[in-house]
Amino acid sequence: MATTQQVPAQREINPDALNALIGRAVQDMGAALQAPLILIGDKLGLYRAMGDGKPMTSKALAKKTGTSERYIREWLNANAAGQLVQYDAEKDEFHMTPEQAMVMAQDDSPVHLPGFYHMLASVVKDEEKLTKIYKTGKGMGWHEHEKGLFEGCERFFRPGYLASLVSSWIPSLEGVEAKLKEGARVADIGCGHGASTLLMAKAYPKSTFIGFDYHKPSIEKAREKAKAAGMADRVTFEVAPAKDFPGKDYDLVAFFDCLHDMGDPVGAAKHVRSTLAPGGTWMIVEPFANDTDAANHNPVGRIFYSASATICVPCSLAQEVGMGLGAQAGPARLEKVARDGGFGSFKKATETPFNMVFEARA
Repeated sequence: MATTQQVPAQREINPDALNALIGRAVQDMGAALQAPLILIGDKLGLYRAMGDGKPMTSKALAKKTGTSERYIREWLNANAAGQLVQYDAEKDEFHMTPEQAMVMAQDDSPVHLPGFYHMLASVVKDEEKLTKIYKTGKGMGWHEHEKGLFEGCERFFRPGYLASLVSSWIPSLEGVEAKLKEGARVADIGCGHGASTLLMAKAYPKSTFIGFDYHKPSIEKAREKAKAAGMADRVTFEVAPAKDFPGKDYDLVAFFDCLHDMGDPVGAAKHVRSTLAPGGTWMIVEPFANDTDAANHNPVGRIFYSASATICVPCSLAQEVGMGLGAQAGPARLEKVARDGGFGSFKKATETPFNMVFEARA
C-alpha cells in the first residue's frame, strides 16, 4: 500500500536574520579551525618566542624555534587574521602587542589562554565516545578522557586562581585568611595537578596543605610540581575520593570547580562536614551561573554549558548516585546540596564573571 510522505510546510526566511547567523557561523568556523594552530603554537613555543614584541619575519621565527619556515609563514598569517599577532605588510614582519603577549605568550599571566585549547582538543578527540553515551545515557569518567584534558583543565582554571584566589576569594571568607596566616590545616579536594593547592601554600607558608584527588596520574603530577616548587615539606598530595578523604580538624576544606562533577555531591558535603574543625569553613568555588537556564544563555554560559555537556555531566553520571548537577547548576541548587549535607550556614562570599565563591559552615 502506497503511503504519502509528509512535506514540512515552508516557513518564511528572514534574510537579515539568516545573514547574521551565517556571519556568526563564519566567525565560529575560523575560531574552531584556528584551535589546533593555537595548540601547535603553545607546544612549539612560537607565542613565547614572540612575547617580547620585537618584529620578526617568518624565517626569523622558524630559526628561533627550530621549525619549518613554510609552515610558520602560514601559521603567522592565520594568527594575524585572527588578531592574535600583528602584521606589518611593508616590512613583511609580525609582532605581538603587550596585550596579545599577556594572553598568548605569558604562562603565569592571569589571562593566559592557550591552556584552554588542550582541554578542547581532548574533548574533540573523545567525540566518538561522547556520541555513544548520548544514546545510552551512561557516564564517562574523568579518567576515561584523553590525557590532554588533565593539563588543559589545570591551565584553563589556573589564570583565574592567579588573579583572584589569594587577592579576593580567601579574604572574602569570614576569618579564614587570619587562620591561614597564623597556621591552619587545609584540604583541597579534587585538586588535579595541584594549581590551587600550591598557590595557597605559597601565600600562607605557616599553614599545611593536603591535596586529594581520585585520579592517580594527576596526584603524581601534583607531587612533581610541589617538589619543583620547593614545597614538598608542607604540601602533600594523596589519592582519595571526595566522599572518603582522610583526616580531621581541617580549618578549611576547599572545592575548586569540582563539586558539580561529582556523582554524589550531597555525600561529599556530609563527609566534608565530618572533617571540619570547630568553626571550620567549606569553600566552594564553582563556574559562574544564574539559577535559570535562560539567564545563562550568554557567551560565558555557552562555554560552561559546552564543557558541562562533554565533561562535567558525563563525569557525574559515571559515578554512584549520578546527580548530574552540571557546570551551570546555579546558587540555589548548590545551596540545597550544602544544606542537605548538613550545613546550617551557606552564603555567596564573592564572584567574578567566571566564578562564584561560596562559604559554608556547620
